[in-house]
Amino acid sequence: MYKGAAEAAEFCLGLREEELEGVDVVVCPPFVSLAVAVQLLAGTEIAVAAQNVHWEEEGPYTGEISAEMLLELGVYGAIVGHSERRQYFGETDETVGDRVRAALAAGMFVIACVGETEWERERGETEGVLQRQRSALDADDNLVLAYEPVWAIGTGKTATPEIAQEAHAFIKSILDVPVLYGGSVKPDNAAVLLSQPDVDGALVGGASLDLESFIAICRAGANIPS
Repeated sequence: MYKGAAEAAEFCLGLREEELEGVDVVVCPPFVSLAVAVQLLAGTEIAVAAQNVHWEEEGPYTGEISAEMLLELGVYGAIVGHSERRQYFGETDETVGDRVRAALAAGMFVIACVGETEWERERGETEGVLQRQRSALDADDNLVLAYEPVWAIGTGKTATPEIAQEAHAFIKSILDVPVLYGGSVKPDNAAVLLSQPDVDGALVGGASLDLESFIAICRAGANIPS
């Protein structure tokens, strides 16, 4: 919940001036900033996605936004099932699956988030949690997963490259889709995380709020010298 329309506009204007070849870049601002992001990034290769999407086309769901509404704005895709949605807003594996299927059916690109809490990891339940969360999802050409170890989000903790690789390899063994890593990705750790064979990209949180920080991470992904 950062960057209203004015701040988002400043960010997008700066981002569109950068040469970011060799990497797919997507920005996911709040709903109120989507229109300006779409407008200012038009004509570039940078996509705009929402932070959530509802499973119905319309109806008595106050506060929700449908895939059709997003597509009308020119929005490319949506994040679904982010750990904060699960933690604070009652998102479940079932509702994540409903949202993913609706968005894909509407022709959107989807980043679906999975990952274990610190308590679950300490109990050795990581693979069981990932298997359960995956069970609500089916492979699709427009689906990407994001592995978010919840214990590494906003805590300053980061999964080691080995932990990230192990989790990504397991996810790919149960669902054949690209997998991003999300969990305190920063310019100083992006390259080593993204160099792991089964890490296909990054879902960047706090480090994406600063334009220079985000660009540095994009360059790490594209192997573009700073």
